Amino acid sequence: MRQNPERRTALLDAAIEVLADQGARGLTFRAVDQRAAVPTGTASNYFPNRDALLTQAGRRVFERLDPGPEVIGESLALPRTRASVDRLMHEMVGRITAFPSGHLAMLELRLESTRRPELRAVLTEQIKTNLQENIDFHLDTGMPGDADTVVHLYLALNWLIIERLTLPDLFDEARTDALITSLVDQLVPPR
Repeated sequence: MRQNPERRTALLDAAIEVLADQGARGLTFRAVDQRAAVPTGTASNYFPNRDALLTQAGRRVFERLDPGPEVIGESLALPRTRASVDRLMHEMVGRITAFPSGHLAMLELRLESTRRPELRAVLTEQIKTNLQENIDFHLDTGMPGDADTVVHLYLALNWLIIERLTLPDLFDEARTDALITSLVDQLVPPR
């Protein structure tokens, strides 16, 4: 296996784009090589098989969607109010929809995981970990609401994101913003 981390990352980013554009069935080593603009055979030197490529592409989506220390620092400085949760939810939806190929690739990976138990296990563990980190952050920082509040927001906003990415004419930007605020108002207790 090759060990050039920059090349591996470029191949995984190309795999995400292929998944978003062509679906899981279109994800081949050749398609990844072409998207990454590398010589044919490069991806197969970095990934032992297609399952490894799928699994690592899923992990890469989560890396790219991570808010980073700046956003975390900003959120720690916010007052512990419903309005702050609203602001954070708007930021999250904006960050995710700004990387549409990542979320679309994740949808493809979720569908593919129904046929690939190893991929299902990896995605389940990654999403479970991310959800628990969100719950812990919410509770540890003293934001209003409990663990169920976070889970409800996660479920509702994930579907709103899917609508924005797959049927963008269903809810325009203003309606999306209003729906986020409405969900927060209904799910997060006032403080």
